[in-house]
Amino acid sequence: MPRSPALWAVAAVLIAAPACDTGRHSPAGFRLPPDGSIERGKAAFVELGCNQCHDVTGVALPKAQTRPQAPVVLGGEVTREPTDGRLVRSVIWPAPQTREGFTMPHYEEKMTVRQLTDIVAFIQSRYTVRRPVATMGGY
Repeated sequence: MPRSPALWAVAAVLIAAPACDTGRHSPAGFRLPPDGSIERGKAAFVELGCNQCHDVTGVALPKAQTRPQAPVVLGGEVTREPTDGRLVRSVIWPAPQTREGFTMPHYEEKMTVRQLTDIVAFIQSRYTVRRPVATMGGY
């Protein structure tokens, strides 16, 4: 069964969805199916080799034989939760977010929509939103 057409359909929606809050390019209307599995996502993350270049906060993953000196860390404390659309776009069209000196393979022929949904559920589960604490007078 070809995987590419469904993944390309998701890609088309997200490529047109930069960080605007309204209008045609808004990610506001994008939603993944709500049945993403954290466990399946972790398994797909390893199966597809994402752990070769990424660490995930608080998760023990098998270490790959070839890794960059400074792996890209996913998860952790943030002041704003990443959207599913942003995470999907980062997987299927990583170029705009890729750090200098890093390349990321294209997964449109290698990944199913189910795997993508599960990987996003897995990664989302590792973010913790911490609101900044307001201080009076800088104290």
